[in-house]
Amino acid sequence: MSQNDAAERPDDEDRPLLSHLLELRSRLMRAAGVVLVIFLALYPFRDRLYAELAGPLMAVLPEGASMIATQVATPFLIPLKVALVGGFFLSIPYLLYQLWAFVAPGLYRHEKQLIWPLLISSIVLFYLGMAFAYFVVFPLIFQFFAAATPEGVAMMTDIGEYLSFIMTLFFAFGAAFEVPIATILLVRTGATTRQSLAAKRPYVIVAAFTVGMLLTPPDVISQVLLAVPVWLLFELGIFFSRWFAPQADKDDATDSAGAADDE
Repeated sequence: MSQNDAAERPDDEDRPLLSHLLELRSRLMRAAGVVLVIFLALYPFRDRLYAELAGPLMAVLPEGASMIATQVATPFLIPLKVALVGGFFLSIPYLLYQLWAFVAPGLYRHEKQLIWPLLISSIVLFYLGMAFAYFVVFPLIFQFFAAATPEGVAMMTDIGEYLSFIMTLFFAFGAAFEVPIATILLVRTGATTRQSLAAKRPYVIVAAFTVGMLLTPPDVISQVLLAVPVWLLFELGIFFSRWFAPQADKDDATDSAGAADDE
């Protein structure tokens, strides 16, 4: 083994499986502890948190209409669940840090330099996806639902069903906004290249609209609101992946550009 290979060798190459499992358990316990602490801090504000989450739907309900609870324990359990889910969402930065810290020993030295840029980008993009869902998507789709309610039918949504619906969309948009990070990682690990991803652009656009169709109400506006950002974020990932591509790919791209100039 050369000195360069030794310098690039992952730190955990000789670590036993038991050591990895113990570290994983330790990090999971830390993550659960942080979620619990934030949950306890949010618990006194659980009713107010639910009122804020219900705001986009309440704004489009007919005058005099309200949300309902169909089970006896629901009025107590749903605000409790809001505080717990809120604790999870607010702890996303720490959870992602624990994830990156767990995989870091298996990375080469030069790959570890990417951890902090990718970690910060992952956090920002996830919260941007949630904000986009709350401020842009929710008002539009709830307006659509309210307008589509047949005459003579009272729109009274169960608070438990509503919470499950918006949590699903929060996760969907938060995860969808991670597309640039996934693109960069695919290029960086050598699983694919920028050129190959760019060639698959038509398939990505079709997939984005298909996902938008499945996760949003059956109207064109909602579908486009998810599909277009996913497509644009994919393009953003391709653009930035040029600085994260393996050196061999960079050299190939440079040689191709030079050959094109010579022609």
